[in-house]
Amino acid sequence: MKHIDLGGPWSFRCLDSGVFPGETLAGTVPGSLYADLLKLGRIPDPFWRENEREAARLSDFDWEYSRSFWCERTVLSHERIELVFEGLDTIAEISCNGHPIAKTSDMHRIFVFDIADAVHEGENVLTVVFRSPTRYMLAEYARAPLVGGAGGQFRGFNYLRKSHSMSGWDWGPVLPDLGIWRPAFIRAWSGARIDDVYIIQDHRPGACGGTDVSVSIRVRIEFARTAAGCCQSDALKAGISCRLTKPDGTGIETASEFLSGSSETVATLEVAHAALWWPNNLGAQPLYSLSVSLSTDVDPAGNSDPAALAARAVLDERLFRIGLRTMTVAAVDDEWGQSFALTVNGCSFFAMGADYVPEDSILTRNSRRRTERLIKSAVLANHNCIRVWGGANYPDDSFYDLCDEYGLVIWHDHMMACGVYELTDEFRENIVSEITDNVQRIRHHASLGLWCGNNEQEEAWCSWGWTEQFSPRLKADYIKLYEEILPALMKKLDPATFFWLSSPSSGGSFDKPNAEGRGDMHNWTIWHGLKPFAAYRSCYSRFMSEFGIESFPSMRTIETFTEPDDRNIFSPVMENHQKCESGNAKILYYISETYRYPKDFPSLVYASQLVQAEGLRYGVEHWRRNRNGNRCMGAVYWQLNDCWPVASWASIDWYGRWKALQYASKRFFAPVLASAREEGARVDLHVSNETASAVEGILIWRLCDDSRSIHGAAILETGKRSVAVPAFSDMQVFALDFTAILSGVDASRNAYLMYEFIPVQSGACTQSRGSVLFVKPKHFNFRRHAVTVEAQEKADRFEVTVRAAAYARFIELETTGFDAIFSDNFFDLGAGDSLVVSVRKDELYADSPAQGNPLSGITLKQFARALSVRSVAESW
Repeated sequence: MKHIDLGGPWSFRCLDSGVFPGETLAGTVPGSLYADLLKLGRIPDPFWRENEREAARLSDFDWEYSRSFWCERTVLSHERIELVFEGLDTIAEISCNGHPIAKTSDMHRIFVFDIADAVHEGENVLTVVFRSPTRYMLAEYARAPLVGGAGGQFRGFNYLRKSHSMSGWDWGPVLPDLGIWRPAFIRAWSGARIDDVYIIQDHRPGACGGTDVSVSIRVRIEFARTAAGCCQSDALKAGISCRLTKPDGTGIETASEFLSGSSETVATLEVAHAALWWPNNLGAQPLYSLSVSLSTDVDPAGNSDPAALAARAVLDERLFRIGLRTMTVAAVDDEWGQSFALTVNGCSFFAMGADYVPEDSILTRNSRRRTERLIKSAVLANHNCIRVWGGANYPDDSFYDLCDEYGLVIWHDHMMACGVYELTDEFRENIVSEITDNVQRIRHHASLGLWCGNNEQEEAWCSWGWTEQFSPRLKADYIKLYEEILPALMKKLDPATFFWLSSPSSGGSFDKPNAEGRGDMHNWTIWHGLKPFAAYRSCYSRFMSEFGIESFPSMRTIETFTEPDDRNIFSPVMENHQKCESGNAKILYYISETYRYPKDFPSLVYASQLVQAEGLRYGVEHWRRNRNGNRCMGAVYWQLNDCWPVASWASIDWYGRWKALQYASKRFFAPVLASAREEGARVDLHVSNETASAVEGILIWRLCDDSRSIHGAAILETGKRSVAVPAFSDMQVFALDFTAILSGVDASRNAYLMYEFIPVQSGACTQSRGSVLFVKPKHFNFRRHAVTVEAQEKADRFEVTVRAAAYARFIELETTGFDAIFSDNFFDLGAGDSLVVSVRKDELYADSPAQGNPLSGITLKQFARALSVRSVAESW
């Protein structure tokens, strides 16, 4: 097999005379129009102020990309010569040496074209014309106006198999890019090639309590031609060889199978005492290496004689890394309805994570390095799950590799979201082909938890007025696509992975898709409905797959897209970087409900992050307190990351900077969590244990009032209790009633409760702590400037000792001139409390965590000078 890489330099030009007239420009593949023009300095940064609109208009034109490639006679001698595009965005017309090859209209598909009749020896010219996506969408919308989206979308986005969020979303800009966005190459081959590999695992009890696994590798072969009078497999005398290597590189298992008159075969490898793959915080993530090769003269006995191996001709080979595990969703009828619990190796666990959106609106600027920093940030914050949202694109292979390595279980939507779709023959063909391409590419990954048909479409038909607005035929198209075509297709492609029809859903057929008792749920009554945080506590979802509150990114991020005069949340620039309708007003509303009016713009930004973190804490802690009996088994918040610098629901902004929510998630997603449910003067204290072993420890609490003591806090009441919390459970430890103590207004405005769970065994789990106020923070009598910090240097890190002379809420550590990710931040301390916070020297960044350029050589004096601290008391 011969490959000709078509990546690297290409030339491109606009086919409309009014844009860069007469110019042919230098581009790159993989790449895109916006990426190329930015690299050339021909357009301003679309993320700066309101430049988004100037960049977006370039998608109104047609563009041509071309390059030449050299074809040797040895390439032409092969039986098959194919042109492969792993991603074309989106409406493309391909030609080779002036010969039309194909037209495409789906950026999610892998396209393979026979070009044997179009290429010749020597220099060849390949041309790809991209037609305007915006003109196409507007024309289709004018023909039949179908709606969808979350606000701000370019009309007609649902007519084109293009990442929907490129047409705008309520957190992303309208930047409908185009180009050859994934690798392109020519593949020349003869005889046969591996067309598909499907890996099936059969787990059974092994010796000494271990697990034995049969790994069956089903291989489908494509033949270049059919030999006269016999099957091509017999004529080739070919077969499959499989080699499985243990995670430590030892213990190779092999198996071989002849292709006896068939294009498919199955080879089976036996693994005794398998090292099982587990999600983050539940165990390790061992990965086995599997090679599958197609060769001539294969010995079915697995002969490894060097001379015999040297005589073989390897026609094709595929390499995989697999984790040995079982994975499903436990949907069991119970007293509340039906459970919905991700279950790995027979163990149902509480899923904790966030929704993932594209990491950059210009998709091709992303990299494995950047994605790894994002995934690592999720894992550092105790996430064990991530949801790939259906309004974007199927991520690159590196995303799935990283989830395998770090232990993030993937809830994976197919790429359809919030839109009414017309089930034409072309649309159906594209959907079936794109899902086939991507499921076959992704399904072997250990981290794949479930497939989901779409995002919010079933709910939209029931609750967004679609049934009244559109014809019954379109509603029938929904049933046909999601409840007939897709389930049958997924059963064929990946029967081992759980398939869910929609999100949210109770199981389909428009039967109360966002109900509490079954399936998954999206809760937007807090934020869009402006309900208070405490409203989360009246919701008992089986699996909460979307919920969220917006905040502004850090001041350092805001400074990257604004001028000083823009820094007012209702300025045109700040509103352009807020895509949710009335979003900034909603942020201000939640601030006003919780805190006093901030004293300046930086304090307002800070306060916005506090209400986001506080609000989601209410929800997650409530659902974790109700995990017994698998009642509530997942909290996946909206959203993990941003695609550009913007006010949004993200816990990590576009530059990789952790907001208060990301630090809060590290605490409320901790495997062992102490939490409080307060109502008036009553407080219930719980310990939730999401580990596979019982946890023993001491839960301590103290009720304090700083106003009653000049030095430190007056402790009004205290208590402690030893507990042993069973694995995968929640336990209520205390039911406290302070009604008598807090009877006066002044008492409730000065009193606070500190609580902490201390594990008996060091290293078994980290301490979990929190605090409770009995009034809204805006009514509490904080003492200003009660926090001091002291920095020390260790070999690989700096340590900051934070001390509080009085109760301090949401203490933030910040550095000036560089970025840092601290071991903890935005935390509470009571009077007399201290906490040592560390920051690794390799997590100090000269630019931003997303760019990841480390800051080297910083001294303790420089670090201490750059360090600052604030808390709620200083925000007004």
